[in-house]
Amino acid sequence: MKVVILAGGKGTRIAEESAYRPKPMVEIGGRPILWHIMNWYASFGYTEFIICCGYKGQMIKQYFLDYYMKNSSIHINLKTGRMERLSGSVEPWKVTLVNTGLETLTAGRLLQVQKYMDGDTFMLTYGDGVGDIDIPELLNFHRKSGKIATISVTKPEGRFGAVKLDESSGLVSGFREKARLDQSWANIGFAVFSSDVFQYLGDGSSMLEKEPYEKLASDRQMAAYLHHGFWSPMDTIRDKKYLEQMLKSGNAPWIPAANYF
Repeated sequence: MKVVILAGGKGTRIAEESAYRPKPMVEIGGRPILWHIMNWYASFGYTEFIICCGYKGQMIKQYFLDYYMKNSSIHINLKTGRMERLSGSVEPWKVTLVNTGLETLTAGRLLQVQKYMDGDTFMLTYGDGVGDIDIPELLNFHRKSGKIATISVTKPEGRFGAVKLDESSGLVSGFREKARLDQSWANIGFAVFSSDVFQYLGDGSSMLEKEPYEKLASDRQMAAYLHHGFWSPMDTIRDKKYLEQMLKSGNAPWIPAANYF
């Protein structure tokens, strides 16, 4: 089963980094967040990826073109030009990198990679968020639902304390620190689709999360997998620092224990 990763946006909310590289290439612990996302899927055996490139997509392509060389020890005979790989550990991933346009919206990006699909089911996520989603459980939930689409949703950790006010007096009557239960359910990607989803994309001129998702919901063809574990976007420099600190502390839930580095 293939995993589609949307990686073409401009990432304007993290302009300090995205001015120089596409947001999926912003690093956490010396590796792009895109690699972290792929590594999570690969830990469950899903190693075929389709990357929807757009803004500065050539940098994503170059990363994978250079990946084998950068992660291997090599011997080069300068006289003959012959190269021999001595050692190294490279992930057994198959990656298809597709130019989907600079200004293309997410439905259009998905529509453009339809030709690279095989089978009736595929997964899709965003190239800027990590989590410890149980992929086999997600897939099992999707199959049991019998729906065309399943999206993962969670209640993100609150970033501000919840204040209780007595509005008649203007006095604070209580305070709750960053209560997760106070949040609304949010779409976090980590979706599963049947091939019938392409019938909902129209000409691809809208955001996937607008008309296509709304039509799927109105047709009762979209299920929600409730994720109660860890998830975090990387929308801002603050998010990047937060994820970096988790990694440095040895507490990065999105990294499989067997692959911790």
